[in-house]
Amino acid sequence: MKRPVIAIGLDAAEPALVEAWMEAGYLPNLCRLKARGSYCRVKNLDYYRAETPWTTFLTGCKPTRTGYWAPIQFHPDSYDAELVEAYDFKDYPPFYALGDEYRVAIFDMPHARLADNVNGLQILAWGAHSPQGPSTSSPGSLFNEIVKEYGPHPGLHNDHASCFDLEAQNRLEGILKTGIERRVKISHDLLAREDWDLFLTVFGETHAAGHFMWHLGQKNHPLYGTLGEGVDDKMLAVFQAVDQAVAEIVEKAPEDANILVFSAHGMDTNVMDLPSMFFLAEFLYRWNFPGKYGLAKSDMSKPVGSIVTRCKKKSWLWEVWSSRHDLNPLRRFLRRQAPYRVFKKLAPLFGGQDSGDLISPFELREQKYGLFFQAASWYQPSWHKMKAFALPSFSEGYIRINLKGREAQGIVEPSEYDRVCEEITQQLHQLKDARTGIAMVDKVIRTRQSPEDNSSTLPDADLVVIWQAHQATDAVESPTIGRIGPVPHFRSGSHRSEGFLIANGPEVEAGVELPVAHALDLTTTILEMMAAPIPDYFDGKSIFRTPVSQAGSSSSAK
Repeated sequence: MKRPVIAIGLDAAEPALVEAWMEAGYLPNLCRLKARGSYCRVKNLDYYRAETPWTTFLTGCKPTRTGYWAPIQFHPDSYDAELVEAYDFKDYPPFYALGDEYRVAIFDMPHARLADNVNGLQILAWGAHSPQGPSTSSPGSLFNEIVKEYGPHPGLHNDHASCFDLEAQNRLEGILKTGIERRVKISHDLLAREDWDLFLTVFGETHAAGHFMWHLGQKNHPLYGTLGEGVDDKMLAVFQAVDQAVAEIVEKAPEDANILVFSAHGMDTNVMDLPSMFFLAEFLYRWNFPGKYGLAKSDMSKPVGSIVTRCKKKSWLWEVWSSRHDLNPLRRFLRRQAPYRVFKKLAPLFGGQDSGDLISPFELREQKYGLFFQAASWYQPSWHKMKAFALPSFSEGYIRINLKGREAQGIVEPSEYDRVCEEITQQLHQLKDARTGIAMVDKVIRTRQSPEDNSSTLPDADLVVIWQAHQATDAVESPTIGRIGPVPHFRSGSHRSEGFLIANGPEVEAGVELPVAHALDLTTTILEMMAAPIPDYFDGKSIFRTPVSQAGSSSSAK
């Protein structure tokens, strides 16, 4: 039977946390939906965890089919890493491009583009976290109409705050709550316009809260003891606002609608940002150039030192860039003590200019380079001279081999490819957390069976580094490359591969705990609930075709 579907995404909402908060009574509306419906966790890919989930959701396809692994593309002819944003959807359109028979309303879906063959309306990049595309709509006048009536989302491209700045965290909380309030009003407006076959919106506010507020409520982050203890749990406050917002949206849904509240991936303490964005790039620089240091050189014979709990320069970029290794003591002192604009003017007076091995984030920002904040990009001037280098990443560590015949100035012979991959892997397994001695690397994944494998569906990385998931790390060391750090933590939460689904509606059994599904199954399930055609190329299946364990009686209550 054809029934409307109201699908509400909670971007990067961690299932273990949501479950604990529901049990504790902090999220009563989600708890009520769960009790009156079915629930399961969903598992996503183990790597490219930050970059792929929404594209796989939109297309119903694995990255091995679409070839889309990240919004960053590496160009071997120029050694440029370019921000290309969302998938183009030419071969695999969004699942809601269903033609004339289905009326759909898409509001603030991240990583999407305006799609053809959509019978209804689309509003994109109103307030999504990292939307990976421009603010736009179809019909074209609709975006401005919505903003004029309800206001912009104050967090669009501005939903971030320093871990160390409580005042900035307070501002971010206010920004996210304002966005949530306006999202509800817009959703009510759109739901009142007509009875849609599908209404889809995604709360990006949960994503931003997880990234920047994790340490203020979760004891498993090293900054909790100094910055979070005794402070209101701002991430919980944001989730509670979302919990109320979900209830208000559901209240306006048609009586016969199926309600899906879901997350395609999760979040936990940040074990990825510094290892992937910073440590890996410096590790490979030192491995390629023995005896040379780029950033954060530290003496392994001395204690690690205390955890950084504030950025003296009030800028993570300058705090980290000021650790640039410099043989000139005067320039080194100036770099570490002076504001960047002062250093830039005075440094040439001390002679012995820095080598061109690294480029500063400030110079990249002046060049309007979109990835200027990614520390891996600072090593780009050296990539053509290195056997392997770290690519910019939003999650795991990505390593590119500088392969002769593939890269414009490749130096690794194809016959040496396996040996180089193996040597790097062995060296990485020697990398330890400098404070605890915990091995930093869980595993290293080879993405190609041979150096000649250049299928367009493969990721740019030859090696993917899966880091340990036990604790956030601010300093690493090994017998080969020495110690890197400590450096300030960046974001306090990073992605995990699990999400969840709460399903509620006339045909959904109550109190049912479903087996763990795959995130790809979410899209198939939505289409099945709509009685819409499911493309034969989809990689997922309906979650409700899986055997269930009955934990209660059937109910049609929302």
